[in-house]
Amino acid sequence: MRLGINLGYWGAGMDADNLAVAQEADRLGYDVCWAAEAYGSDAPTVLAWVAAQTERIDVGSAILQIPARQPAMTAMTAATLDSLTKGRFRLGLGVSGPQVSEGWYGVKFDKPLARTREYVEIVRKAMSRERLSYEGEHWTLPLPGGPGKPLKLTVHPEREHIPLYIAAIGPKNLEQTGEIADGALLIFPAAEHLEETALRHIRAGREKAGLTMDGFDVCPTVPLALGEDVNALADMFRPYTALYVGGMGSRKQNFYNQLAQRMGYEKEAADIQEKYLSGDKTGAAAAVPHSLIDSTTLLGQVERIADGMKAYAEAGVTTLTLAPAGFTLDERIAALRAGTEAMELAGLA
Repeated sequence: MRLGINLGYWGAGMDADNLAVAQEADRLGYDVCWAAEAYGSDAPTVLAWVAAQTERIDVGSAILQIPARQPAMTAMTAATLDSLTKGRFRLGLGVSGPQVSEGWYGVKFDKPLARTREYVEIVRKAMSRERLSYEGEHWTLPLPGGPGKPLKLTVHPEREHIPLYIAAIGPKNLEQTGEIADGALLIFPAAEHLEETALRHIRAGREKAGLTMDGFDVCPTVPLALGEDVNALADMFRPYTALYVGGMGSRKQNFYNQLAQRMGYEKEAADIQEKYLSGDKTGAAAAVPHSLIDSTTLLGQVERIADGMKAYAEAGVTTLTLAPAGFTLDERIAALRAGTEAMELAGLA
């Protein structure tokens, strides 16, 4: 199992700290550094900034939002970053959610699976430097009856095949991800539930494509906090968990709430959502079960973190992406170093 790091969103006043964390991860031998985007900082700019000031670590988008860009633009961005970084770029894609897709980008959030499949096919075709023509339900290239003609990407990526990941939560999306992608970006992973909530669906997609799990990167993001008081550390993540389970979507369409239900928290997930959407964010955070937080994070001293890492490796994780928590840069760096120490202690390094 390899280690990665997720810097999350930029522009919150901690950019210098985030860069320092990325540089320390590079020095410690972490495999990949991911950056996110929603409706603030964009991922490609951040990744270019980080890549220019690191030496070995890969940089990846977790995620580039599909409704934000035409697929050919994404291929251009991926090829450019791969060229500039000398082959250190990983392309992570995702459909985002209804609120962002329709509210921020003005793109209807319909048929996300079919849209993702077509998007990936076009991106792969463009990055392979074929002349780009495509006929699908959502995209037709070139547009018929006009002056457009099939064009070929002029930039040469460093590699013939840029690794492509998809952020997936629901069973159907996970299955399609296994079928069409090189890796899956997962969130809120519990090692004891990983097979039933994710891997069996990914495996079904791989089998549909005539493939095995060999070479497929199972890449969950897991918050990490270093300290002695596990309960106090877990409380740090109550607002974060409540936001996703309770407020990241509507009552009818919240992928994270549905995931919590599949892990056995049906009643609790409903309670968190009801409180959050009613404006009681404090109550929603208090309603998050400790066991849900503890099973989807790495908390405690190095020995306890090592046990958690071993459980993830045994469950089938191939790249464990850490989000090191702390109120100061020193605390985040200490958590980052604890990650490498725990890997060695667990015999996974």
